[in-house]
Amino acid sequence: DDHNKENLFNSLNYDVAAKKRKKDLLNNKAKIQYFHQEKWIYVHKGSTKERHGYCTLGEAFNRLDFSSAILDSRRFNYVVRLLELIAKSQLTSLSGIAQKNYMNILEKVVQKVLEDQQNIRLIRELLQTLYTSLCTLVQRVGKSVLVGNINMWVHRMESILHWQQQLNNIQITRPAFKGTTLTDLPLCLQLNIMQRLSDGRDLVSLGQVAPDLQVLSEDRLLWKKLCQYHFTDRQIRKRLILSDKGHLDWKKMYFKLIRCYPRKEQYGDTLQLCRHCHILSWKGTDHPCTANNPESCSTSLSPQDFINLFRF
Repeated sequence: DDHNKENLFNSLNYDVAAKKRKKDLLNNKAKIQYFHQEKWIYVHKGSTKERHGYCTLGEAFNRLDFSSAILDSRRFNYVVRLLELIAKSQLTSLSGIAQKNYMNILEKVVQKVLEDQQNIRLIRELLQTLYTSLCTLVQRVGKSVLVGNINMWVHRMESILHWQQQLNNIQITRPAFKGTTLTDLPLCLQLNIMQRLSDGRDLVSLGQVAPDLQVLSEDRLLWKKLCQYHFTDRQIRKRLILSDKGHLDWKKMYFKLIRCYPRKEQYGDTLQLCRHCHILSWKGTDHPCTANNPESCSTSLSPQDFINLFRF
């Protein structure tokens, strides 16, 4: 009997140790994203915490495969905007594992930008927003506003500063391509390409490349269309600015308007919410929908719409 008891005791100790190692592996390997087989999540239509059940912002963030989404150029800006909104006001809504996933995905975003040297300003703004939010939250330590040890968050803030420094040190090299460039195109085509830019700061940056582009970037019609794209007529009428010649200064109006009103957001691909079964997923992701035509039941969600789904 004593021998059997000893074997049972050793077996229990082994099971406990094995479970502990498995738990430690999950908690300590922060580089590994929490993984679910299904890449969709059910969102209850109700508005209370009880009706939401397990469906929290953190759970959705864990399961919707954002690590793969940032590698897709059509989804990249959408994910970055979502990361920014979470950084501004939703960090404390994430569970511990969701916070790890958030930082892991952010690191992958930074590494992608360092490699391809695109969207640098966008990620700089994201990192600055996150750092500012963390500074505010860390100062409130002791009030359970952040999950985890304070030293861990200080280390994450140091990582953010390091990423910011890496982005600031990027030296964009001119490609060795000897063929046709933007300035070789007819002026009408150059202007047509500029009209595809939806951010006025990109227009200003493009105008700094060459004197000819600088002249085109000041085109009044270009800035007028940009204002009309992002803002309503009523918003524009409230922020009229006249130039020295008595004409509407659309460029100054644009930068004044973006300080007062949100700009129109446009994404190549977005998360979709099925109105029939209330399942949230990326477009093209199979989910168990019973509708005869599931595609007709899908509604595109903006990043802010996604955040709003988990407010109760």
